[in-house]
Amino acid sequence: MRHQWRFTEGDVVGYSVARMNLISRQELKEKFDNKDDFKLAMVLGEWHFRAAHIPRSIHIDGPEAAAKLLELDDEIVVYCSNEACLASRIAYEQLVAHGYTNVRRYAQGISDWMEAGYPIEGERVSSEP
Repeated sequence: MRHQWRFTEGDVVGYSVARMNLISRQELKEKFDNKDDFKLAMVLGEWHFRAAHIPRSIHIDGPEAAAKLLELDDEIVVYCSNEACLASRIAYEQLVAHGYTNVRRYAQGISDWMEAGYPIEGERVSSEP
């Protein structure tokens, strides 16, 4: 059985967005355009990842996947669906707590990326313009 990010209500009490290292859509797009070396991690469930994700994304759904796919000093950007989604907040906090040193959160997520007209890929993505 795969471990997923599991938390109780107490895990997000006292959570502070001000402590998070955020990345904007523009900054993320520049990283793509510059072909920067970083790990872009979608932290929603496997079905969501298969359905649609930002190109170059890896799927991280818990600590086991993170340990297999990430190095502690990798530049990592986590994202989920939108700013209200807790998954990227929790993944960010857990990665930092487990010693990952260069983590950022794309808070607006895939919804914002799609709204800008940037490409996405996956089983549920139409190839029509």
